[in-house]
Amino acid sequence: MAIGTEDLKALARRLGFQSVGVAEARPAQTIDAYIAWVASGMHAEMAYLPNHIVAKRDPSALLRGVRSVIAVALNYGQPNPARAGAPRIARYALGRDYHKVLRGKLRTLARHLGAVHSEASFRICVDSAPLLEREYAQRAGLGWFGKNTCLIDSRSGSWFVLGFLLTTLELEPDVPALGGCGTCRACIDACPTGAIVLSKGRWAVDSRSCISYFTIEKRGAFTEAEAAMVGGWTFGCDVCQEVCPFNQPRDSQPKRALDTVEPDFRATRTWPSLRELAQIREEAWDALTKGSPVRRVGLAGLRRNTQANLANAEKTQAV
Repeated sequence: MAIGTEDLKALARRLGFQSVGVAEARPAQTIDAYIAWVASGMHAEMAYLPNHIVAKRDPSALLRGVRSVIAVALNYGQPNPARAGAPRIARYALGRDYHKVLRGKLRTLARHLGAVHSEASFRICVDSAPLLEREYAQRAGLGWFGKNTCLIDSRSGSWFVLGFLLTTLELEPDVPALGGCGTCRACIDACPTGAIVLSKGRWAVDSRSCISYFTIEKRGAFTEAEAAMVGGWTFGCDVCQEVCPFNQPRDSQPKRALDTVEPDFRATRTWPSLRELAQIREEAWDALTKGSPVRRVGLAGLRRNTQANLANAEKTQAV
């Protein structure tokens, strides 16, 4: 008999999670679409994405005897206006690395559950694990797939990161989330590089045209075309979420897209100007990016990105 989840959800909310839900740990239904996306080359140079297909197909490869997937969401929304001469960083990267924040809270959640159910096993999954996260989050009722491929909660938008706790406990599953974008194509029309495309009847992001890919995952020098596509973004890109109607507060739903209350996600770091970052030395870079998601791009990548930002700004001014 499945165990009720009221106490679990109350604890998760006390830990600061925006929402929490449970999905059965059945094999992934979107694995074929994922394989087709990779086969089309839309994963660009991210060679790790075709790996671990067996685990991505079935979470039992990650935790033997897994029965349930606990999905949680943590809001990172906050104002992030563009400022001339300053680096432009995606909202999720303005504070502390979300991997560390989510793992810490999920460890606490697992510890509390383990104290009550000593026979249970758990595994934390945050982004880097081979789990088709959006599918299990949708099954757990946290949101539905938008055309920009983000998971969207009809009540609160899409400014959140996801975390998962696999467990051998049989928990009562939630009703999968339902929703859709209808005829809206705000994200498609606003994407500066046209990276949101229709592929085999599904909306997908083509990484080969995506600013987030270029500024985070791309290794080595930019081509001239890639440098131009980056525009003013230094790390990541928020455009498709900024224009999404579900991220706009409405009189009838004033709680939509609330700013984060998670202290670790707030923008407290002071970033140097683009010109300073373009020439930053290793010691200064190490101190600046400690504990930040921006560290992922590396010293050379951060210099490359800011140099492209500066060149693009000069071209704009010359027009």
